[in-house]
Amino acid sequence: MSGLMLNEDSSHFFASRETEKMTVEGLKELVDHYASEQMKEILFNPNSMRTSFQSSVWQPIWKGYEPDGPDNQPFFKGVENADALKICRAWAHNAWLLHRKGIDPYEIWIDYTREKNISPWISMRMNDAHGVFNPDFFMHSDLWKEHPEYRRVAYRKAIRVQDAAFDYSHPEVREYHLKLVREYLERYDMDGIELDWMRFGFHFQPGKEAEGKQILTMFMREVKKLVEQASQRRGKQIKIGVRVPSRPQAARGLGMDAVEWAHEKLVDVIVITPYWATIETDMPVELWKELIDDDNIVLAGGLELLLHPFPEAGWEVYTDAGWIFYNTAETVRGAAASLLYRGVDRIYLFNYMDSQTTMPDRDDYQEVLNQAGELQTACGNSRRHVITYSDTHPPGQPIPKALPAKCSGNKLAAFRIHIGPKPTAGQSQVILGVGKDGNLDTEKLNVWVNGQKCEFAGKANVAVHPVVHKSSVFGTPNGVLNDGYNVIEVLGETAEPYEILWAEIRIEPSL
Repeated sequence: MSGLMLNEDSSHFFASRETEKMTVEGLKELVDHYASEQMKEILFNPNSMRTSFQSSVWQPIWKGYEPDGPDNQPFFKGVENADALKICRAWAHNAWLLHRKGIDPYEIWIDYTREKNISPWISMRMNDAHGVFNPDFFMHSDLWKEHPEYRRVAYRKAIRVQDAAFDYSHPEVREYHLKLVREYLERYDMDGIELDWMRFGFHFQPGKEAEGKQILTMFMREVKKLVEQASQRRGKQIKIGVRVPSRPQAARGLGMDAVEWAHEKLVDVIVITPYWATIETDMPVELWKELIDDDNIVLAGGLELLLHPFPEAGWEVYTDAGWIFYNTAETVRGAAASLLYRGVDRIYLFNYMDSQTTMPDRDDYQEVLNQAGELQTACGNSRRHVITYSDTHPPGQPIPKALPAKCSGNKLAAFRIHIGPKPTAGQSQVILGVGKDGNLDTEKLNVWVNGQKCEFAGKANVAVHPVVHKSSVFGTPNGVLNDGYNVIEVLGETAEPYEILWAEIRIEPSL
């Protein structure tokens, strides 16, 4: 049975609610926001580098915070601006306030989620690195601050945030994280514990990943022992989940050998996912299932909130505008339809929370909660199948990407797009977006899908990434689309090139 899994991070509730909501009823309201017929599991994440509850083995998020102190107290020294300060203070204060009231939010959430007939899990971030370029930031743990030698890239300046994450080759780092695993299992009556290896996805010094693969597998064996002991105490089987990169070779190349973990029966759920920069619309589900070769293991397809067609279009990289572009209900339905058709057991929503980190359109958000978890509902409304890319690979490995692409009268651009089940009614169209350079007379583009000519139908009336200068629609002939992959070919009419920055197939059953 398919359905949805949703991850609630360690800051969102506390940072997005007023102090008046720091009550049992206020906590329950969060679960009510997520509850839908398709929601099967909610995974509550209590930690980044610190915890949002009073841990006995890690520092809580409010350590060093003065509740009655001013905004310019030392605790907030590393906060950069007033907007960030408001969010950070709300997080620390509200988490502290619940503790002062004697309320453990995760106990309340676990019990109430189960009352709603949804399975409650704990999700542990295994290597969070938020704010690491700012040594004074309040999120940092004492271990991270006091032991820079435990970081992945201690031999040079950190360029990416992952450079300053922990290096799991150090026994002290592994034991530090195992302590929190033990505490979660002893403290909370969860149905499962997820080890989120994708926050932030890099756990070893560059070039040491092969050794790291053995280290993480040994770590997973230790976790398995702890979970079995907790299962005996609780009188039920607690499940183990992991989040890993979308490509098996990338996961293995970074030390996260989820296939081996499956073969050793160390995991019950594997979530394949991008890291953060974009939703990934062409994850190799079939290959994962073939390699795992175990129908008892739940394979989930992880969906991220952002939608970027290629790395340089992302807000951290594209210097012209600093753009950030979000998914809509249509693009989520497209990605979900493809993944479900290919065989995933769950659609996993990450960063799809009910405020702050969420979809801009509230109606879209509700559609995702009610429609993205099952193939029939994902395909029952309009869906967009957009070309993106895989954002997580071992150090030094180039990132494969289909865009940008050039075409002209003598140069062909071609794209493979997986749509899941082909439509049986309605209409479909190809949408192409071009850059600001070159010939912009897109009406003269020659477009084929699966060898059948598509006719120009005007300007696109749906939002595309702002890196695109002009977007156009080409109607596809009835019956031309395949189940699964479809090939788009594009030629210009002159030697002047077009730079294609966006490509998708949009399906509208009701047209």
